[in-house]
Amino acid sequence: MAKNNKHRKLGVNPSHRRAMLMNLAENLIKHKRIKTTDSRAKALREYIEPLITKAKKGDLTSRRMVLRKLHKDATQTLFDEIGPAFADRPGGYTRIIKLGFRKDDTASLSLIEFVDFEGIAVAENENADSE
Repeated sequence: MAKNNKHRKLGVNPSHRRAMLMNLAENLIKHKRIKTTDSRAKALREYIEPLITKAKKGDLTSRRMVLRKLHKDATQTLFDEIGPAFADRPGGYTRIIKLGFRKDDTASLSLIEFVDFEGIAVAENENADSE
């Protein structure tokens, strides 16, 4: 009887999984889109969407709850930029696009991005390439 299987294990111990999801979430907040494996992208979606819902609320209690899951600078960006951008959206803040398989270990790769930030992410990437 399988009970309490609410998260993906990702083949690592719990502290490593928490740290990995925190780093993936902070990179997604910073870059608006990241490329990772399919299972990590699905786990990241389960991790970050409740945080965005709390950021939409914007009160002090929500900020403190998000600070338990992210560092201060990522929380600031989440509450200042991403939360207000999704204020009228009822859910489904991220999109996962499957890219195929990695050549060396044939892991399935995916691109995870915020739904309404396509233009912003492309403009930031072009600016980073030109520097």
